[in-house]
Amino acid sequence: MNPVAVTGLGLVAPHGQDHAAVFEALLRGRSALEPVFPELPKAAVAARVAFDESRWFTKLQLAGVDRVSQLAVAAADLAMQDAGALGELDPERIGVYAGCGMGGAAALEAAYRGGGRVPPLTIPAFMPNAPASQVAMRQGVQGPVLTYSVACASSSVAIAEAAKAVQRGDVDLAIAGGSEALIVPGVVLAWQAMQTLASVKPGEEATAIRPFASDRSGFALGEGAAFLVLESAERARRRGARSYAELAGWGLSCDATHLTKPDAPGQARALRQALRQAGLQPRDVGYCNAHGTATRIGDVVEHDALAQVWGADLDRLRVSSTKALHGHLLGAAGALEAVVTVLALHLRALPPNMHCAEADPACGLNLVAPGDTEAPGLQAAISNSFAFGGTNSVLLFRRPRG
Repeated sequence: MNPVAVTGLGLVAPHGQDHAAVFEALLRGRSALEPVFPELPKAAVAARVAFDESRWFTKLQLAGVDRVSQLAVAAADLAMQDAGALGELDPERIGVYAGCGMGGAAALEAAYRGGGRVPPLTIPAFMPNAPASQVAMRQGVQGPVLTYSVACASSSVAIAEAAKAVQRGDVDLAIAGGSEALIVPGVVLAWQAMQTLASVKPGEEATAIRPFASDRSGFALGEGAAFLVLESAERARRRGARSYAELAGWGLSCDATHLTKPDAPGQARALRQALRQAGLQPRDVGYCNAHGTATRIGDVVEHDALAQVWGADLDRLRVSSTKALHGHLLGAAGALEAVVTVLALHLRALPPNMHCAEADPACGLNLVAPGDTEAPGLQAAISNSFAFGGTNSVLLFRRPRG
């Protein structure tokens, strides 16, 4: 099959909009978490994006465009710019594949809190496929424009589906990724009610998220958008494009056991699928950007899934969860973490697993330590996204061949 090349990266993330600078901030272990909504009964932290929408939209264009779509338009545009001169493109041969978990939360919050006045464009602002549609309009895409809403796996699934379309020849170029903008009081309260968000002590907000640590207590929400430009490696070579990596394999599975409790055998099935499609053995993969939500159950199950697949080679796999620094972007998590994984391969450097003073013995992984981030021999890496609903998505990237 034709290899799928990653030729453009774009993101609007809590650490910024320049992907090189964002990756450098992650390498340094800089946290973007800060306190939010002091009026809420319980303390909360989140990772927000500093975003100037006027760079991308006029005031007239902003009517009915929720923040989740604004971030998507910006990240996709940055990815297309990063891909360079794309040559002659038939708009019917370009596709947008976008993940979004919950749609326009700000629009809904405004409608609920509007004192009886609901803005007339609330529905088009809120609908989960609005970000993909806004990207398509901005880029003039006339091919497939699809939205995947699969909770925390949304944008990882979108990237996998885009790669399939490129590989099959359904499209010449795919803009694939996702966006999420859920940091509004109502959503934070809902997640607090689930008891999945981390407990927060005053003055320790930046270090509240501790994946795989013995004292972990949950995650924090983040917002942002990230997109990759995918095309066949052959097309990329013909136009002299830089290829950051190849998307060599992907795995999709469902636990089919519980809506919110993860299942190691289900995750292992997705891991095996990705390896099998890439034609690689576990020992060939040197880094895992873990789903790593810092929940009591989730981190142990992810360890168990990796152990089932890697077996005796588990210690050779270096692991980190960057959610400790940028929060959990839910529907956009897989896309942001895919960009991080691609950059780790491209630069042969690994973001550390931060705030883990003492690892949980039940999470016996080779965690990337701060200051030990070089990976000169890195050839392949995976990014895990394991969602509520039981959907598991794994993306496997390798360095370009030839």
